[in-house]
Amino acid sequence: MNRIRTLREDRDLRQLDVAKATGIDQKTLSNYETRKTNPDSFAIIRLAEFFNVSTDYLLGVSDYNIASHSQLMGKIDKIQAELEEIKDFIQKNM
Repeated sequence: MNRIRTLREDRDLRQLDVAKATGIDQKTLSNYETRKTNPDSFAIIRLAEFFNVSTDYLLGVSDYNIASHSQLMGKIDKIQAELEEIKDFIQKNM
């Protein structure tokens, strides 16, 4: 699976949109998506920043789509709040 293409398509963006936002040529993006070439470190960083993901996620090293520690803590807080709501619901309906 190509994460660059997936991230772009998930956001309903065209290659041209990503190219303009990142300064990476559209043809170069196409080559990354089709795996004809691999992005250099500059492109990896620019794309990770643009999509707000970690470079590890973009490269397929990690399956966690989290760009920063604070983003991870936010996800954990949200999960904890949801679990508390479920717990309260169960206690009230038993």
